[in-house]
Amino acid sequence: MKKLSLAIILAAMSATIPAHGNIFDNIPDSTYRYNVEANAALSSGEHTPFWLVNNRFGLSSLDKSNGYLRAGLFKEMKYDRRFSWDFGVDLAVPYHYTSKFVVQQLYAGIRYRSLNLTIGSREWSNGIVNAELSSGDMLFSQNSRPIPQVMLEMPHYNYVPLTNKWLAVKGYISMGMYTDWRWQRNYAGPQGDFIEHRLFHSKGLFLRGGNPDRFPLIVEGGLEMGAQFGGTLHRNSPTTGERQVIKFPHGIKDMIKVIFPTGGGDSNDPNQMGEITNVYGNHLGQWSLAATWQPKDRDWSIRMYYEHYFDDHSMMFFDHAWKDMLLGTEINLPKNPVASTFVYEYLITKDQSGPVYWDHTPEIPEQVSGRDDYYNHYLYTGWQHWGMGQGNPLLISPIYNADGTLSFMHNRIKGHHFGWKGSPHPDIDYRVLMSYTRSWGSYSTPTPNVLHNFNALLEVTYHPHQFKGWKARLGLAADGGRLLGKSFGAMLTISKSGWL
Repeated sequence: MKKLSLAIILAAMSATIPAHGNIFDNIPDSTYRYNVEANAALSSGEHTPFWLVNNRFGLSSLDKSNGYLRAGLFKEMKYDRRFSWDFGVDLAVPYHYTSKFVVQQLYAGIRYRSLNLTIGSREWSNGIVNAELSSGDMLFSQNSRPIPQVMLEMPHYNYVPLTNKWLAVKGYISMGMYTDWRWQRNYAGPQGDFIEHRLFHSKGLFLRGGNPDRFPLIVEGGLEMGAQFGGTLHRNSPTTGERQVIKFPHGIKDMIKVIFPTGGGDSNDPNQMGEITNVYGNHLGQWSLAATWQPKDRDWSIRMYYEHYFDDHSMMFFDHAWKDMLLGTEINLPKNPVASTFVYEYLITKDQSGPVYWDHTPEIPEQVSGRDDYYNHYLYTGWQHWGMGQGNPLLISPIYNADGTLSFMHNRIKGHHFGWKGSPHPDIDYRVLMSYTRSWGSYSTPTPNVLHNFNALLEVTYHPHQFKGWKARLGLAADGGRLLGKSFGAMLTISKSGWL
């Protein structure tokens, strides 16, 4: 893991030759963009339907009636220049949310050649899935609020010298801190588990092979890793039941132990023995692979992708069979008034290295590294921010728990997801999301029976050409099944954006 971390960091910090033009090349000279937005949602049933809550960067609510007023000002990066800078301020005043005021984005960044340095909280997504139509990336989806962090990034593929434009690379590395400790404390209650001032680290490296001018097949893949560490844990002792306060170290040396995963923690605290003997912090990650077939001078393409999520060393490599996966197909169709893009995904997380975990002892020296318990951790309150999972939302987020526990109760699932979009009229766009999942609960808290879950969304956006910058988006969504219960709801969003 040390060598892999070093490789990711070096690649993310290298600057090479730009691989292609970028959509931001055509940004007008007036590069200050504004956006104002009003949103309202009403639902029947126990809570807001699933796809009106999830994959919205955490700016959503389970409450049956909710909404917000939002305003933002942004300066966009210029990618046709050697040096550029950007910033963003994006604020929301919500109604029936987990917060009374939301700083959704607040960041500033500079760019030199192909490297970006960003400081602050920014809506960010990466990886190989379709941001609009996928069920969500397994590691870093668009499901939770942005985390304030310092990120050094090569956001776009850059050609590797001496490869004749057949090989390109991109990557990133970041360090940040979660902002939800007060909400955790209130949600968990006086006797619940919560952690203050958790720190966050991420890194990733992607390679792309192929030259579309010479051959229509493009292959890309990468390794991404995330970690949680530091902070102060408040919990009831699992052995004595007494209230505990456990402080985790967070100095420069400890950050290095997280960047290059090694043992750490406080050697005087018996509750941190796992941190000392294993690696410091909660580490997880995924391998990604995608292949795209796009014939030259054709307006269609087909793409297949695969994500392998891992929660420990054993599943990072091949100690166990890779039975869990997110497997997807994306088809971009020739121009037509019905549909432009179609996505299908198959998701299974039932195996998790098997149902048995045993840490070797002098009496029984064998090691069995099963029961990975995806997105959960015995110290760091799981892979979530403000109750929303940072990974794929079909593994139901802790905010849905009625008992105030900050754990993923349904992380052993099997599901199918469909998404498609189109533009039947120049002023009208739509998208459809449909998901069907079955849950076995988790290894530690299995469900007595398999629970079913069906979630659907139809979202229509009207952007009249007569009123430049105005948009009205109406979403109709429904849930069914015993996992989340039945609900039906509607969400209306009206926005105005433009350049200054």
